[in-house]
Amino acid sequence: MDPAGLRPLGVGEILDLAIKVYRSRFADLVKVVAVAVTPVFVLGALVQLSASSEDEARLPGEAASVDFSDLWTFVAGVFLVAVLGFVASQLASAASFRIVSGAYLGESPTWRESLGFAASRLRSLLWLSVVLGFFLVLAFLALIIPGFYFAVAWTVATPVLLFEGLRGRQALARSRALVRDRWWPTLAVIFLSTVFTAIVQAIFGSLFFAAVSDGDNDTAVALANAATNITASVVTTPFTAAVIAVVYFDLRVRKEGFDLELLTRRVGVDPGQPPPPDA
Repeated sequence: MDPAGLRPLGVGEILDLAIKVYRSRFADLVKVVAVAVTPVFVLGALVQLSASSEDEARLPGEAASVDFSDLWTFVAGVFLVAVLGFVASQLASAASFRIVSGAYLGESPTWRESLGFAASRLRSLLWLSVVLGFFLVLAFLALIIPGFYFAVAWTVATPVLLFEGLRGRQALARSRALVRDRWWPTLAVIFLSTVFTAIVQAIFGSLFFAAVSDGDNDTAVALANAATNITASVVTTPFTAAVIAVVYFDLRVRKEGFDLELLTRRVGVDPGQPPPPDA
């Protein structure tokens, strides 16, 4: 993307640009998300099958009994899958942010480079998610309205961490400063993108239930569930990242002249240095 063409965007224009960037880098986006989430969903299918195999091992007419060792093993497996799923989602989102940002920064990182970029910042991403979640819970417990306010105000905290190096509460504060005076348009963009992802996930969920409604093969059901989740993640995760990335860069263009900063970098001028004196 030519920085000379950057300008403040409306809500519709943000979504349109996000879709264009999403489509232009779709192949790499699919790869990074699939590599990140596939192992987790496969592991989840194995945990599901382990529970099904225990039910099948029971003799016909045999009364159900609780084996607490097996129960705790299953619970531990579900917990492990949940934790790994959270980590994988952070990795996939960050790698998607890196690919999408190339449209603004004049770069074309490969999916492998983007995964490496995300992996190198994974610990900071996880900590940011913990801090953000903790404060959001406090905000919603205090009152619903503050919870919604901060949920939108902290929308671009992840790209702030990835591209500006700010972490934890500093990233949250920076995000809030960028969104300030643009809270309602940011809410509109996030709401519309959330509706889109919800529709896509509902469609995939319906296809899954239609495929397994008449089947009693537990292995086929588990594999179909994993395939459905992987496909839904591959479609929705990059789109959400694209929308948030466009929102982030648009806020910087509006408030900080980010387009001018990119132009000066392209011509080899350090934007932090004063202009040279006249000859």
